[in-house]
Amino acid sequence: VRGHWDGKALWSRGGHRISSPEWFTEGWPGMAMDGELWIAHESFDAVSGIVRSTRADDEEWQRVKFMIFDLPGHGGVFSQRVEAMKGIDDYGIPWLQPVPQYRVGDAAELEARLEALVAAGGEGLMLHHEDALYRSGRSQDLLKYKLHDDAEARVVGYTEGKGKYTGQVGALVVEREDGRRFRLGSGLTDRERAS
Repeated sequence: VRGHWDGKALWSRGGHRISSPEWFTEGWPGMAMDGELWIAHESFDAVSGIVRSTRADDEEWQRVKFMIFDLPGHGGVFSQRVEAMKGIDDYGIPWLQPVPQYRVGDAAELEARLEALVAAGGEGLMLHHEDALYRSGRSQDLLKYKLHDDAEARVVGYTEGKGKYTGQVGALVVEREDGRRFRLGSGLTDRERAS
């Protein structure tokens, strides 16, 4: 789950303050950090539930790490920000860690790393341009690299189910950034349709 530390508080990508226990952010640096609240591969639902809760459960938060992937206020290019992120380890906080960054020598090595990451349960790689300044939003200096294409859309409604799904969700109505709406029905479990 994406997170942003502004030097004083932890925020979601949508701008909502995250209710973490005080101990979780105690001793964190006063600089802005972008990252992900993370437990393990294939644990998005678990960490999402912990982060969305308005009451911080100490036991649950002990499973969470804040994995830093950028320093928005640093001012340097990405390769300089990577060097600065290495200093996060000096704080000695086990649940505050920089995401490992590495260079690849060629396309074959890039493909091998992607395949290994996906086999371990990851979604894909983020490719950074070493000379890029920090920018929020989409940029050609920061690209997602995955084995399959996908896109983001906002859920704006749903259709009623038919047949065995009568009284449940049939499909989600989603809207892309360009305003185009369409229905998504596959991929929903019976439990998700019922709730």
